[in-house]
Amino acid sequence: MSPRLAALAALVLASTPLSALAQAPAQKPPAAKPGAKPPTPAAAPAPSTPAAQTPAYSANHLALAREVMLNSGIARSFDSIIPAFSDRIRQGSVTRPELTKDLDGVLAALEPEMEMQKQSMIDIAARIYASRLSEAELNEIATFFRSPAGKRYVETQPQVLDEMVQAMQTWTQDVSEYIMVRVRAEMAKKGHQLQ
Repeated sequence: MSPRLAALAALVLASTPLSALAQAPAQKPPAAKPGAKPPTPAAAPAPSTPAAQTPAYSANHLALAREVMLNSGIARSFDSIIPAFSDRIRQGSVTRPELTKDLDGVLAALEPEMEMQKQSMIDIAARIYASRLSEAELNEIATFFRSPAGKRYVETQPQVLDEMVQAMQTWTQDVSEYIMVRVRAEMAKKGHQLQ
């Protein structure tokens, strides 16, 4: 996994306490009171949806937005998130080895649902593209990504971004030092000493 994807995965994982699911021993439900209705099983929570009304886009506009999002390589960043969640759950259950077999089975059985969750994020991303780019613009962009140059752009994008992150870190340090030296020099001209 590249450093930028690892950082994204770490951010998402850090904000989700999944390990608590695997570490907590199963608790028995509270005893029902005599004459009370049996509890109904809780339904799986629905994925969150934007509160605002989503504007209507033509089917072609959304299809182009989805194509651009997929062909641009952005969807690759979603590919590592769900396996990272599964790994985190497994790591959280390391102190409960009796769960391993059942947990692996559950995670395997949930893979189709997790794929649906990923597709949901792809749909959200496509709507974001559609909200920012016209159908004509998306068509031009899609044409580029279908071209040999567009495919090559996507192929080299992870390496380029990794190198850019490294270059940005060096540049940030250099600029920070440069600005501090210059500010000190200019403040010294005005009779002020900065440390």
